Amino acid sequence: MFSFLKFLSPVRAYRDLRRFLAQRRPHELVFMMAALFLTVLVIAGFVHDSRVEVPYKKSIIYVESWPLNRSEAEILAQQKIDVQKKREQQAELEKKQAERRAEFQRLDNQLDSWGL
Repeated sequence: MFSFLKFLSPVRAYRDLRRFLAQRRPHELVFMMAALFLTVLVIAGFVHDSRVEVPYKKSIIYVESWPLNRSEAEILAQQKIDVQKKREQQAELEKKQAERRAEFQRLDNQLDSWGL
């Protein structure tokens, strides 16, 4: 299975590299080193850019404190207030989504006019 490993030798690889480098002209070695440097630089840039630090965000959850002796009428009144707040928030969200869709639609129309 690993019979090909008997053909691998660090000493022979070193000799082969020395022979390869001895046959090259000085300007070829300079360009080879420049090409290797640029390749390593691009790969290092991709490796560096691939690390994304996740910013820490505090997640604070506020809880309302209610007295235990609330009446049913108080609970229903608060629920009506909460439903109204939720509707307002939902309407605001839908308005923002509609604006965003319109913005993307304008961009799409502009790209269509350019033939893209």
